[in-house]
Amino acid sequence: MKKCNVDDTVNFIKSVYKTDNIYLHEPRFVGNEKKYLLETIDSTFVSSVGPFVDQFEGEISKLTDTKRAVGVANGTCALQISLELAGVKSEDEVLTQALTFVATANSISYLKATPIFIDVDLDTMGLSPKALKEFLEQNVELKNDGSYNKKTGKKISACMPMHTFGFMCRIDEIVEICNQWKISVVEDAAEALGSKYKGRSSGSFGLLGAFSLNGNKIITSGGGGAITTNNIAIGDKAKHLTTTAKVPHKWEYNHDKLGYNFRLPNLNAALACAQLEQLENMRNSKRTLFNKYKDFFHDTEINVVDIPKNTDWNYWLTSILLKNKKERDIFLEETNKQGIMTRPIWTLMYRLPMYKKVQRDSQKNAEYLEERIVNLPSSAIL
Repeated sequence: MKKCNVDDTVNFIKSVYKTDNIYLHEPRFVGNEKKYLLETIDSTFVSSVGPFVDQFEGEISKLTDTKRAVGVANGTCALQISLELAGVKSEDEVLTQALTFVATANSISYLKATPIFIDVDLDTMGLSPKALKEFLEQNVELKNDGSYNKKTGKKISACMPMHTFGFMCRIDEIVEICNQWKISVVEDAAEALGSKYKGRSSGSFGLLGAFSLNGNKIITSGGGGAITTNNIAIGDKAKHLTTTAKVPHKWEYNHDKLGYNFRLPNLNAALACAQLEQLENMRNSKRTLFNKYKDFFHDTEINVVDIPKNTDWNYWLTSILLKNKKERDIFLEETNKQGIMTRPIWTLMYRLPMYKKVQRDSQKNAEYLEERIVNLPSSAIL
């Protein structure tokens, strides 16, 4: 096994991207983005109504093989609305993972519910069905109207696993377990657009799925996100809630419930439609980059995190696993100092001040990964 120092890695990445300052994940605009944006501006339909919104929703529904998709302002509000439509109410609890971006936990808190953190699997870095099953059997009582936490007495109304870096967690097992415990599943698929598990698309396993089209995702609309579901009635409710719950009428302003102004503007939808046309090109480029990283780090002490079994990955972010936190910190310091943007995995949610007192299991795998994972520059090269 050969030694791979940081300078070697920096030089390799600079040779691949042919520049000295390299970001973690830049958007690429090489198709019809400008054309569609100009069409939208010329039409004056730049806000929440317009043909590109309808087109975007139809294309996301087709891509994810779901019956209904709703465009929204960002991935966080997609999560919040999905949880609300899954039945999460104030004072309820939601099972999720601590190894995630803060939006996952925040979307639960916005509904005045409380997260419970379950450990992840090492290979997928997503919620572990084994850990989920153990937590439920040890801490939860199943009643006629659902599952209740023995410790707090509160109802556990949803489970929200997250597909980390576009990898798919063992979502079919999670759904099966949650069905047994009368718990709705919402997929946090913010990072997994284009990924599949056992031939099925992300966002199609749970009652609802939530996606992000933030500027750092595999495709972007600047801001933006989407909700997916195979329940058409729930999809219609999602559309209604996210458009201020306005009752359709040619001129009257009637709103039949507390809604949200979470609409996806037609301007952003135009950008998203052009990006969707390039999704497969992006994936192919990022697959090539991933294989270059694997070849470079082959037979070194640094391991590229490989694709989990049964996953058709979107190749969003390539990760490496370092020996320990000390080596991780040295790698991050040196690469960033030399113009290569690398990033650690997220700080575990229960280390943040607002989630310090949240109930959790052992978090053995999450803590192991937190100390060792680094993301490498993963922008598509087109």
